Formats: sequence, C-alpha cells, structure tokens
Amino acid sequence: MFKLVNFRREKIAFSVSEEVELLHHITKENSALDYIEVQLFRMKEGGTYSLSLMGKEVCIVALTGKYTIEDGRCSFENVGTRQNVFEKVPTDSVYIGEGKTFHITCSEEGKVMLCFAPSARKENKTCLIKAADNRVEHRGKYNNQRVVHNILDDQSSISDKLLVVEVYTEQANWSSYPPHKHDQDNLPEESLLEEVYYHEMAPSKGFVFQHVYTDDRLIDETMTIYNEEMVLVPRGYHPVSVPDGYRSYYLNIMAGPTKIWQFHNEKDHEWILDRK
Repeated sequence: MFKLVNFRREKIAFSVSEEVELLHHITKENSALDYIEVQLFRMKEGGTYSLSLMGKEVCIVALTGKYTIEDGRCSFENVGTRQNVFEKVPTDSVYIGEGKTFHITCSEEGKVMLCFAPSARKENKTCLIKAADNRVEHRGKYNNQRVVHNILDDQSSISDKLLVVEVYTEQANWSSYPPHKHDQDNLPEESLLEEVYYHEMAPSKGFVFQHVYTDDRLIDETMTIYNEEMVLVPRGYHPVSVPDGYRSYYLNIMAGPTKIWQFHNEKDHEWILDRK
C-alpha cells in the first residue's frame, strides 16, 4: 500500500540525458500524498537533468557522487562529499525556490535525490547547504539509538515547507521509535506533516521492517524494506526495526501546511523514554 519501487521513465516529463537512470518518482497523481513529491536518479559522469519549478520548491541532496547545480544565476560545483552513504559523513545539498529553472550535471557517478514541496514564495533564494552546516544529533539510548544529519530542519529559514534529514541506525536498534505520528493540524500539540522514507542497508542484501499504522487501524501495514526502496507515510505511526548484522540509512522528507515538527508519541509505548 505504501511501498513504491522502480517507476518507469516514460511516465515522467522532464529533460534528462542517457546517462541518467530514474529509480523512483513519487507524485500526487501516483500516491496518497498532497505535499511531497520525489525524484531519485542514478547518474553517470556527464549525465544531465533540467526542470522548471512551477509552484514548487526543491532540495537537491547529493546522496553520493559529485554534481554541478545551477539555476541560471547561481552555480555550485563539486556538490557532494561521499561515494557511499555509509561513510556516515554529512553531504552537500542545494535548495532552489519556486519559479526557477535548474540544471544538474554529474561530474562523479552517484545518486541524487530531489525533494519537492508546494511553495508560493518566489523570494526564496537558491543556496548551497554545505555538509559542514548540517546539524548532527545523537538520539535515543539502549536499543533505540540513531545519528541524525539535519539538512533542512524546522528551525531553518531556507525552505518554505520542506524538512529533510538523514538518519543512521546501527544493527539491532529501532528508529522513529517509540512510535510517533504527526498527522493532525493541531498546533501546538501536533503538526500535520506527510513523510517519505528512502532506505539503504549495509550490507546491501539486508532489509529492515517498517510498520505504518493509525490509532483506528484503518491503516495497519508492516513491510519488509530492501535496499533503495521507499515508504510513504501520509499519516500514522511509522517505526523502523533494524535486524542484527545490518546497518540502516534512511533519508526523510517531510512537508505539510506548516513547517513545524511537533509529533505525538503513541501513549502505550511512551514509557520507553523514561527507562533508567
């Protein structure tokens, strides 16, 4: 119901070269999401991609490889810091606001994620979000530990609607845990944010489990997620479990009417936070 894999290139309308492979494309038309759209590409050296933004903003994340990214006025070269996400170092990203046309040229083979959200703020400037500017957090304890690289958090004034973070979870740990949700436009108690997960594992033959469910169980899906797959969370709780022997990486994209991450823990499991 939520797991999306391998959308075919012919369904998409954009300018792309032969050295580019589309791995995922999530839109309002093929999903239950209203605020988030995603494109994920594997690009070889010399590969190019162009798109004009109409009513959208985008955060371009250099998952691996290096890129030149420009919008006709600004140009950033050698965007990207790693060949593998499990080098566990922050990476560079580029934010581009509504109404601009941007171009990506790959200078070192890798994967690039394009995270879109609705925006009417034409004054938003194109900017490079350097790896060194990522705020790094260590969250959780016991078997609920993870490392977070904040690319665009809710404290950032760069984006209009977008939040983008990377999360690393070691073997035999849980993440996005205890189960929490953010699907009610009810501030200050809870914000409404859709969410998308892009997963990778090390070794790549591994898997993780993700459970997406609502209090009334009208949504209640437990999924086995493999390398380079994505999970959509239009609403509900969404914990992730990582098996022994494997490490987990995921990129989170969130967006909603208000760029505030105010979540609600499932009460049955909130006691876990208070363990001594």
